[in-house]
Amino acid sequence: MIIANILKVKGRSVSTARPDDTVQEIANRLAQRKIGAIVIVGSGGAVAGIISERDLIRVIAQRGVQALNMAVSDVMTRDVIVCTEATPVDEIMETMTNGRFRHLPVVEEGALVGIVSIGDIVKHHIAEV
Repeated sequence: MIIANILKVKGRSVSTARPDDTVQEIANRLAQRKIGAIVIVGSGGAVAGIISERDLIRVIAQRGVQALNMAVSDVMTRDVIVCTEATPVDEIMETMTNGRFRHLPVVEEGALVGIVSIGDIVKHHIAEV
């Protein structure tokens, strides 16, 4: 099974933000949309980073309330691991487990086309079984 099968079911909608958005704005979006991560896109729509709830907790613990006014580009994960629609689901499970992260952007020819979470992977795996 490949990632494209998951995207067919869950859809391709991805919450994105700009690198100059503040940590406060990101926290608000995560809370309002009840999601765990937002992909940061740079000029031309390329993936510039990703920020998760864990990242927010970490920066607030380190910097306190002042972190809320920081640009997300200062705290996001820059070296984003991505996959393609053709990536096998088993490979993604291993990548997420080994990397200890829960969200993986799906990119085709440099363009963001979706995102999968560990919840999506588990839900798909249970349905297969």
